[in-house]
Amino acid sequence: MFTTSDENGILNNFANEPDMYYAAYPTQKQQQGYLVQGVFAALLIIGLGVVVTLVS
Repeated sequence: MFTTSDENGILNNFANEPDMYYAAYPTQKQQQGYLVQGVFAALLIIGLGVVVTLVS
């Protein structure tokens, strides 16, 4: 932890910043997983909309 103090003697603590790195492009398998998640999410939202419409 990095600590500084100002002219009034007040301490200020700063957290260590993590090293930056670039994200790797998703593999074909990961992309297919994201597509499946998106389809399930869309079906969930559509299903909830249908239920809300039928109930109201």
